[in-house]
Amino acid sequence: MVVVAIGIGAARVPGQWLSAGVMILPVLAGGLLLWPRALRILFVFVAAMLAYDIAVDRAGLGIAATIAITALFADLQARTRKKLGLQGLRGDQMLIELRDRIRAQGKLPALPDPWHAISVLRPAGGSSFGGDFIVSAFDGKVLELALVDVAGKGLEAGTRALLLSGAFGGLLGSVPHAEYLSACNAYLRRGGPPEGFVTAAYLTIDLVTGDYLISSAGHPPAAQFEAGSGRWRLTKARGIVLGVVPDPRSRPESGTLRPGDALMLYTDGLVEVPGRDIDAGIDRLLGAADRLVTSGFDDCAQLVQEMQGTGPNCDDCALALIWRS
Repeated sequence: MVVVAIGIGAARVPGQWLSAGVMILPVLAGGLLLWPRALRILFVFVAAMLAYDIAVDRAGLGIAATIAITALFADLQARTRKKLGLQGLRGDQMLIELRDRIRAQGKLPALPDPWHAISVLRPAGGSSFGGDFIVSAFDGKVLELALVDVAGKGLEAGTRALLLSGAFGGLLGSVPHAEYLSACNAYLRRGGPPEGFVTAAYLTIDLVTGDYLISSAGHPPAAQFEAGSGRWRLTKARGIVLGVVPDPRSRPESGTLRPGDALMLYTDGLVEVPGRDIDAGIDRLLGAADRLVTSGFDDCAQLVQEMQGTGPNCDDCALALIWRS
């Protein structure tokens, strides 16, 4: 009815108050609100009214071409939404809800004094989705935390990270520390042909004694700040990336966080630069982390922003920091 009204009005109303080009608006609305079959019926009415306006010399080929191109984009949009079974803006709303869920999941639980924890997630290129994620669990005494890096970056890795975050998070507290990474690896390999490797760092820490155990699967080494010496040191936990071999070997490391100490876990997006050795990137990160000792560990977001950099070579970044005051 709107299209017919515009088409007749463009032919009958004198002057330029109403143009056949206004039919672009119902075409765009149809791309958002109609299924493809209904949208193509709308296109028939648009074509009929456009032909009528051209016949009475109230529209030209330029307007016709513009409406035709708009109709192609509207049809593509409608077909894409049909694949999802969604109409209108529900698809966009779903993505927003998924983004918010990932962000909420990446927040570490509130810890009792004198313990503190903070996490920062920054996808590459300003995207809302990335391949790095954090899952954690806290039972009042023991904190479990896994920092995971899915191969790839940005939106391409975001969908896989969303799938794995639910599985990896569900395994926290369900298996002993020594079996966690093996269980994650089994889950990855059970899903058929591998879609890419995954690196992970897994930490359990007893908040009563300060004792911790950390395991790694191809992940950059975690760093511990020792208040007694005033220096950062790299932990020696090592292991094979997940999703590649049936039984990845890992060599965990244990330690203790005393008052004033801190433990920092991070992904390779903070330290890896194409053409440079990763050890140089780690040294640069530890040098920047020295400033946190004086300014406060709460300023991790600024550290991540500084280390991530900009441009097409930047990668997803994630950092988790636990400290004892």
